[in-house]
Amino acid sequence: MPKNTKVTQREHSNEPVTESVADLLSLEHPMDYKSSQMSMGLSPGSTAPVKALIPSPDPDAEDGRPAWNNKLEYILAQVGFSVGLGNVWRFPYLCQKNGGGAYLVPYFILLLLIGIPLFFLELAVGQRIRRGSIGVSSLMVCGFVGLYYNVIIGWSIFYFFQSFQYPLPWAECPIRINGTQAIVEPECEKSSATTYFWYRQTLNITSSIDDTGGLNWKMVLSLLVAWILVCLAVIKGIQSSGKVMYFSSLFPYVVLFCFLVRGLMLKGAVDGIAHMFTPKLEKMLEPQVWREAATQVFFALGLGFGGVIAFSSYNKRDNNCHFDAALVSTINFVTSILATLVVFAVLGFKANVMNEKCVVDNAEKILGFLNTGVLSNALIPPHINFSHLSTVDYAEMYTVIKTVKEDSFGQLGLDACLLEDELNKSVQGTGLAFIAFTEAMTHFPASPFWSVMFFFMLINLGLGSMIGTMTGITTPILDAFKIRKEILCVGCCIIAFLLGLLFVQRSGNYFVTMFDDYSAGLPLTVVVILENISVAWIYGTKRFMQDLEDMLGFRPYSFYYYMWRYVSPAVLVVLIIATVVEMAISPAGYNAWVEAEGAERFHSYPPWALAMAYSLIVAAMLPLPLVFIVRHFNLISDGSNKLSVSYRKGMMKEISNLEEQDEQRFILNKNPSEAPSPMPAPRAYLGPGGAQEMINTNYGTSTKTGYQNIGSPESEL
Repeated sequence: MPKNTKVTQREHSNEPVTESVADLLSLEHPMDYKSSQMSMGLSPGSTAPVKALIPSPDPDAEDGRPAWNNKLEYILAQVGFSVGLGNVWRFPYLCQKNGGGAYLVPYFILLLLIGIPLFFLELAVGQRIRRGSIGVSSLMVCGFVGLYYNVIIGWSIFYFFQSFQYPLPWAECPIRINGTQAIVEPECEKSSATTYFWYRQTLNITSSIDDTGGLNWKMVLSLLVAWILVCLAVIKGIQSSGKVMYFSSLFPYVVLFCFLVRGLMLKGAVDGIAHMFTPKLEKMLEPQVWREAATQVFFALGLGFGGVIAFSSYNKRDNNCHFDAALVSTINFVTSILATLVVFAVLGFKANVMNEKCVVDNAEKILGFLNTGVLSNALIPPHINFSHLSTVDYAEMYTVIKTVKEDSFGQLGLDACLLEDELNKSVQGTGLAFIAFTEAMTHFPASPFWSVMFFFMLINLGLGSMIGTMTGITTPILDAFKIRKEILCVGCCIIAFLLGLLFVQRSGNYFVTMFDDYSAGLPLTVVVILENISVAWIYGTKRFMQDLEDMLGFRPYSFYYYMWRYVSPAVLVVLIIATVVEMAISPAGYNAWVEAEGAERFHSYPPWALAMAYSLIVAAMLPLPLVFIVRHFNLISDGSNKLSVSYRKGMMKEISNLEEQDEQRFILNKNPSEAPSPMPAPRAYLGPGGAQEMINTNYGTSTKTGYQNIGSPESEL
């Protein structure tokens, strides 16, 4: 091997090695791993290779890195990580809020512009460098998200076990015995049975974030069970998590299809779906709609968390990651549509039930007014039968009374009971899963069965995402240090459980909201744009496209060249600016539960909580400048010479293979200079519309290649 190559310099240099994305991608020259072989013993001018004395080793098998058992296991892992709770309780809410079917247009456009290209970028980077997460900030955000995300799994576990009883415990308000009288719990009467069960029975929530209220031991136990499940799933790395994914990734689809079929059989399901997909085209012109669509695309695919890169790093180098990116992105989008159909079929049924209840309650008021003489019987159309009053009959009667009693109508306190009003009551997150959906299931026949299925689905959706999040944390640590997987996983889960006790206080739900709002959004967007810039502008888009051609065996579309280099960075910059503006103009606060009113009220964060919220952003983004300064000025040895164990093994084997080749050529009476290269010359990637190949003179000879000198920017910069 020539003395001036970077591989040789890295092996013999005593200086600490610093590795960025560009450094890692630059470590090896491109090679076609599909067609690479050792060609020796050829006669002058001969083109037919003689069988090699020693077969060319498989670089993937010899670098000591674990690998997926099969492609299906890997795809299920990526699907399980990207398809999470947000697909079920965030996407339907955004779709309803931002114009129904019209929202799908900006979402799909942004999925093509930033979703699939950046997802493909992360898959390719992980497969190329064969390492886990590429940044400390990404690891920090994974830690923050994992802390509160597993609390949500703990809540689902609690509801799962509460579902094994009939009637369901949130079906009716509890009765309080007051001496000789039995009265309905006032807090429940002011809200609803499902709302009361969530806030009082489950969370036992305090009225403000200042009042911690001590630990909620039911939630502490649920959180412990959740972390035990996660630990068992990831304790053996991809060997254990891959097996878990067969169930955790596929089971939610079984439940969603069952709910869809059952939901379509319910009265009002079609009303809910029609309301959902009725497009409000004027919404498409609002910038807020595009911002929320971009944010949802960004987080739906798990970009920036490190899980995508970590999973991809266990692939063979010739794996078709382009196909994987398109497949997983499509599955994610279809899952969001399927979940939206399910949610609004069920919520349409719930809206019909609540609308009929409204009609009955107001019909009783009208009967009372008729009996007391407040209203005349002449106002009631003759065909109306109060014992079988339909919503159409009530609407007709309501219109007549409102027209005749125009002056005093407000004093009657009658409601219009419009189905549209019920359908417009949009809910998301915990409000959808633990209040609206649970209330709808109380009206299902065999409601405990459907409740068990629903919360078991939520547990599996959350578990799939948590496995990816934990992989994004443990993989870079395992790549950097020689630690047993089992000890690292158990240690991480124990520490996370102890830190997670913050979220299982009686005020814990307010901290979950804080972490969800502040710990991930802006830091992850910054991480991804820096990742995009480092690959497309520092390492070089042309060089990266050449790497992809060598790995995949075909040249990716020029579409990706322009997306990575221009469009995706521009969209991400706009998204960052919009996020900062939104944070600046929106009041920082949370919805507190007021027991006396049986309702939520918005409260601003106290100074200490506001400082804590902004410190989450700082803590997640601070490693970016710190690591840059440390590596740029070489202040301390960052352990990078240990970072990629598989890389160092691969480099040593490359040197060893070259020595073996020289020895074999000597045996065959061939001078090294006369023998053909064991690797095919890489083909130059000219870029879109390129017409001139670049010349590499690193080895003292002019060789056509798609690379420039390692570490230098692209010529057009």
